[in-house]
Amino acid sequence: MSARDAILAEIRRNRPSGDFPMPVLPLFAALVGDDLVAEFGERLKRMGGRVAEPRAGDVFAEVRERLDGAKVIASAVPELTGNRDLRSVRYPQEVEDVDVAVVRAVFGIAETGSVLFTEDQLIVNAVAYLAQHLVVLLDPADILPNVQAAYRRREFGHSAYAVLHTGPSATADIEGVLIHGAQGVRSLTVVMQPKTA
Repeated sequence: MSARDAILAEIRRNRPSGDFPMPVLPLFAALVGDDLVAEFGERLKRMGGRVAEPRAGDVFAEVRERLDGAKVIASAVPELTGNRDLRSVRYPQEVEDVDVAVVRAVFGIAETGSVLFTEDQLIVNAVAYLAQHLVVLLDPADILPNVQAAYRRREFGHSAYAVLHTGPSATADIEGVLIHGAQGVRSLTVVMQPKTA
């Protein structure tokens, strides 16, 4: 038996028996206004992310400019085509050279400017951290007012993997200078795009 197996067996043996339901989550009043799209965009901007502005009715114009300069594009959405097939990736490190990853968020949170991904959206969970730039499609109808409303969504209890991203990776612990992309994506751009049926 490996050390890992021994540790896990010991944890299982000492786990209390019985049914322990999750506590009831209170629903607090939202600290945002009625325009959830605007509130989401403002908070995302504060965290270093941005919402792409459509040009001449084309919501993807700004994104296409970023894609034009990218060598490796991993797309998990039908709306934009990439040249790296995420479904063929066997090991997470195979996405370390991705310049731009394009994924769809399950929902957004207006109060924090966060987006939620599960393993279904990312296909390869590591792509949300190893890509240089992350482009996120978000249906404006899927923006929730606050975190408490988000935790009531079934994705948290029924997904093997769920992660909230709020803007690009950042650190300011080196002499108080804010650095984006130190431990993850250098930029996070949200495109407001309704889901197609």
